[in-house]
Amino acid sequence: MKILRSDQVREVDAYTIKNEPVLSIDLMERAALACTNWIANKYGTDTCFKIFVGPGNNGGDGLAIARMLADRNYKVEVFIVKITEKLTGDSLVNYERLIKQNKVKVVFIKDDDKLPEIGTNNIILDGLFGSGLTRPLKGLAAKVVNYLNKSKADIIAIDIPSGLFGENNSGNDFENIIKAKYTLSFQFPGLSFFFPESGSYVGEWQVLPIGLHEGFIEKVKTNYFFISKKYIKPNIIKRQKFAHKGNFGHALLISGSYGKMGAAVLASAACLRTGIGLITVHIPKLGYDIMQTAIPEAMISIDQSDEVFTKLPDINPFNAIGIGPGIGVDIITQSAIKDILNQVKVPLVIDADALNILSENKNWLSDVPANSIFTPHPKEFERLEGKSKNHYSQNLKQIEFAKKYNIYLVLKGAHTSIACPDGTCYFNTTGNPGMATAGSGDVLTGIILSLLGQGYSSKNAAIIGVYLHGLAGDLAMEETGEESLIAGDITQKLGKAFRKISCINANSFSNWGK
Repeated sequence: MKILRSDQVREVDAYTIKNEPVLSIDLMERAALACTNWIANKYGTDTCFKIFVGPGNNGGDGLAIARMLADRNYKVEVFIVKITEKLTGDSLVNYERLIKQNKVKVVFIKDDDKLPEIGTNNIILDGLFGSGLTRPLKGLAAKVVNYLNKSKADIIAIDIPSGLFGENNSGNDFENIIKAKYTLSFQFPGLSFFFPESGSYVGEWQVLPIGLHEGFIEKVKTNYFFISKKYIKPNIIKRQKFAHKGNFGHALLISGSYGKMGAAVLASAACLRTGIGLITVHIPKLGYDIMQTAIPEAMISIDQSDEVFTKLPDINPFNAIGIGPGIGVDIITQSAIKDILNQVKVPLVIDADALNILSENKNWLSDVPANSIFTPHPKEFERLEGKSKNHYSQNLKQIEFAKKYNIYLVLKGAHTSIACPDGTCYFNTTGNPGMATAGSGDVLTGIILSLLGQGYSSKNAAIIGVYLHGLAGDLAMEETGEESLIAGDITQKLGKAFRKISCINANSFSNWGK
């Protein structure tokens, strides 16, 4: 699913109007109807809506929604904020329609006016500004936004929270942005929705289709996408009846050290649950009893050291190699990492301490095999590439890093992103805050390693792995809640995650929202 810049969305709007063809006022009507239907499905007719609109198309959407809600017997008041002297174009048309309907109280708000009282049981609709905004709000607009944010009422933003920019908010004033509980976006989410600094403003976002021209959308070029089940399902490799374990790959996981054997247990268990035919875990001697007891399905390769990783085993039997969870950063381990980069020519999955070692030896990055997969959390990426002013600039660094070293960089977070060597970037849509727990990243490493070992491309191993990881976490959260979720719960739900994707026993997930 594509993520388009605000100017590209306007191009799609214009093309749709010209080539469907459809009048711009009728396209606005579609957008308003989509919002109205969403609202009607969520709120009863006893709800009182206070709709704040500006002079542009976003305000026109708000005015049309007001009319449609009133036709469905909702209690509606409209407040037109006089940022300019008059409404224009489709906004004026919808204002005239609302006045003609004569069911909604309309109030104009000027600079020196007292703002209306808002009760805790009211719902605010924000139709002040849309995604075309390029300058921070000030004056009356900022005053209204701050007033609405201080109310106790829930806010629904139409298209985008007023004051938020669609992409880069580096120069924005975050004091003057609507803090929405819900954001109803048309056809595409904004790129800024995927960055942490926007989270408290966007709230829970929904993409509402409004019938924009699909043929033109397919032609519009973008480097940004978000991951959906529609992409994942056809890319899952199907198992044949007469297959055997040799058909599903043999992975090598280099993991664990004194006090960190849990990382090896978690990653290897996730690797097995994701379908690898065979896994060998290379560990220091102290971990032998732990691994044989905790993961009897795994084979063990023993390092010459009692406590840390020091030497690469024979790599010939393996289809994929993962390294990093819990290995530590001992100087002899660093030397062993250098040996791996010199010997291994196939893509690696590199995580945790292996990334920290590379951050201390950045001249080794050019030796990393092409199409390897890095899986840092933000602090690990900061060690690799330095600090960023905000998450938008961090994303640009992430993409440039992937291009420079010809690797896939999975940056973990609420919307984990996968930057590819070709400059594209994919944002994940599964997962929840309960997954912010020790060992969750080790589980992801095991999942991605398993897929790579089974013959998935590096790109699909990263994208499908991230989606599966988040979906399994969501399924686990349904049982444990966010606070009680632990990394092992994610692994235990991988089977149900696969079933959810393939729609087997779909009735078991009838309330699932992803």
